[in-house]
Amino acid sequence: MEPESAVTTCYRHPKVESHVRCTRCDRYICPDCMREAAVGHQCVECVKEGARSVRQARTAFGGRITGVPLVTYVLIGLNVLAYLGELVRSSVVDRFEMLGRGLVGPDGGHYVWQADYPPGYHPEGVVDGEWYRLLTGAFLHLPIAEGTFGILHIVMNMVSLWNIGRAVEFQLGRIRYVALYLLSALGGSVLVLLIAPDTPTLGASGAIFGLGAAYYVMARRLGADMRSVNRFMAGLLLWLLISAGLTSWQGHLGGLLAGGAVTLAYAYAPRDRRRNLVQAGTCVAVLALLVILSLAKVAELTV
Repeated sequence: MEPESAVTTCYRHPKVESHVRCTRCDRYICPDCMREAAVGHQCVECVKEGARSVRQARTAFGGRITGVPLVTYVLIGLNVLAYLGELVRSSVVDRFEMLGRGLVGPDGGHYVWQADYPPGYHPEGVVDGEWYRLLTGAFLHLPIAEGTFGILHIVMNMVSLWNIGRAVEFQLGRIRYVALYLLSALGGSVLVLLIAPDTPTLGASGAIFGLGAAYYVMARRLGADMRSVNRFMAGLLLWLLISAGLTSWQGHLGGLLAGGAVTLAYAYAPRDRRRNLVQAGTCVAVLALLVILSLAKVAELTV
């Protein structure tokens, strides 16, 4: 019988002599495999296993805590890229702005809808199956010298998105924040479709109004000092009234209502295993409602 070797080696590197054991699995580990632990050292595999078993910190609304508002950066970037696209090719606005129904003439011009349109004209907008307009319009803005605001349109919206979006994203986490933003944008477009289908609209305002509603609901849920929040909300509602004569108040109001409904579910869902189900279910329900309303309106417009 051969004598047992007194030399011990690393379990991951059998040729490397080692005399230190992992405090978790008790296997020998070499200096390359050692990881500092509260007591002694652990091997690479035990450190990974421990990281998987540690429960990650969450916000009061179930979102993962993050220090970088990545989604807000991406949304601002997409809006700016879309705006640059408009500057390069102005037809982008006509092709992707929110429009319930309209006509394209034989000269390529865009005209107000009429049921009995002459030969050579053809429909455009959501009634012609261009459903993407319900979202793409929320990433476009007025060209530099057009409309009431011109380039200030995108500047004001992006400043608002930067200020409000970061606070909302930090509280909701990225996935909930994306769902809120897109549903708010969609809610604004759907209300435009329901009330003013012949009016072309564009801009991120509907989504930003949804973020504003979310900011208010979350502040109340967290028990924050409501004085500054109420002033913010009063300013938002005042702009909603002023916008009735300057911009698409339907888009603003639709975003506000959709964002408020989604955030109420985020804020008041039970804080147990049902929370994710309730929050996701509400998002699906809001989406389903918006889709049903859109389908019903388009069916009415195409009769």
